Amino acid sequence: MKEFKTILFANDFAETSEEVFDYALSLARKYGAKLLIVHVINEPVDLRGFYVPHISFENLEKEIVEGAEKMMEKFCRTKVKDFADHETMILSGIPYEEIIKKAEEARASLIVMGTHGRRGLDHMLFGSTAERVVRGAGCPVLTVRLP
Repeated sequence: MKEFKTILFANDFAETSEEVFDYALSLARKYGAKLLIVHVINEPVDLRGFYVPHISFENLEKEIVEGAEKMMEKFCRTKVKDFADHETMILSGIPYEEIIKKAEEARASLIVMGTHGRRGLDHMLFGSTAERVVRGAGCPVLTVRLP
C-alpha cells in the first residue's frame, strides 16, 4: 500500500474548492501526511505602456498578492481548523508549471485539485490546468470534478 507523506492541494478559490479540499484533508489525516495548500496567481499580463490612471503595475501586483493572501487566510480559518501539519503558499506564474514545480520541490506524494470540466471552445482557448498537471507531474494526481 502506497503511503502519502506530503499532499499538495492546488487551491484556485473556485466555488468547489472547499469540497475538493475535503478529499485532500481526509487523505492527509488518514496517512498522517503534511498538507501543502498552494494558490498560483496567474502571471498578470504586462500592462506597462497602457494607460491605467489609478494604479501602477507594481501596485496592481501587490494588491493581487494581498488579496490572495487574505483569501487563503479565510479559507484556512474555515476549512483547516485543527489540522496543524499544513503550510500555505502563494506563488506567481503559470499555474500548471508552478504546481508541478512546487510538488517536485516538496517531494509531494500526491497532488489533489479540482477540475472545472471545460469543453469545446472554452477548453481549447483556456486549456485545462488539471490536465496539464496530470500529464507533467512526477507523482499521482487526484482530480475531483464536482457537479
